[in-house]
Amino acid sequence: MGNGRIQTAILGSGNIGMDLLFKIRRASRYLECAAMIGIDARSHGLDKARGLGVAVTAGGIDAFVDMPQFEHVQIVFDATSAAAHGRHDRILRQHGKQLIDLTPAALGPYVVPVINMDAHLDAPNVNLVSCGGQATIPIVGAIARIARVHYAEIVASIASRSAGPGTRANIDEFTQTTASGLERVGGADKGKAIIILNPAEPPITMRDTVITLSDGADEDAIADAIGGMVEQVQAYVPGYRLKQDVQFTRHGSNHPLFIPGHGEFTGIKAITLLEIEGSGDYLPAYAGNLDVMTASALAIGERIARDRFGRGSQ
Repeated sequence: MGNGRIQTAILGSGNIGMDLLFKIRRASRYLECAAMIGIDARSHGLDKARGLGVAVTAGGIDAFVDMPQFEHVQIVFDATSAAAHGRHDRILRQHGKQLIDLTPAALGPYVVPVINMDAHLDAPNVNLVSCGGQATIPIVGAIARIARVHYAEIVASIASRSAGPGTRANIDEFTQTTASGLERVGGADKGKAIIILNPAEPPITMRDTVITLSDGADEDAIADAIGGMVEQVQAYVPGYRLKQDVQFTRHGSNHPLFIPGHGEFTGIKAITLLEIEGSGDYLPAYAGNLDVMTASALAIGERIARDRFGRGSQ
């Protein structure tokens, strides 16, 4: 403390919380983690954080409120579960803390840094949708800026070993929240999300397939929009990349597609294949699904610290 940085705390001492802690320590210009809060006294994450000089508690949110660091913390990252987030939100709002939600609880506005971060800097609770959302909504959003996206479907394939208890407990919320994010942030008329936990050994790197049906722009324009968006995401998720060129199929009136609830579709079907490799801050490089979340959370936290609180290291 006393270094001009915004004090933060992390709720959740699992894989996501620990990777975020390591990112803050390695890369943040504006943030400092003052406390890590868990619910298991045997947690490896709490032991590791304590060894790094971070104040810890295994008493959950109630113990955090009584910690001396609580008064100084301005931003709290919630890396627990959707089920726990509701209570965390109620308590932290009472104390005026800024909350950045890495669970798919979706109590606050959905935020994807490259799409709509500027619009929600003053929101007391911002939601990061999901790992699949952070990876794929930018692609849908890029197309929606130049064309009407009638339908967007994403399939997120992640290594089973990178899906901890929190991720597994949140799978239903993942599919619902991600589909909603494709519509509300990505701009699709209709969205659908699927997640696959792949048990392959060695573990696979996160891969995402984004299928869009759109009209109003040609193939070259869509490819250019996607390429530009990938570069923007790489500014805070360096391991984010296209696996190959975008694949296109044009459907005319003599060869339409039928979309349930929409009817016949004529236009362009685009298939975008993504791969997200993690930075290896705390987790293996294959855990890109967790890295895209923690990198996005850090980008949002940095921006709030700089532009809303107006201080931090320059």
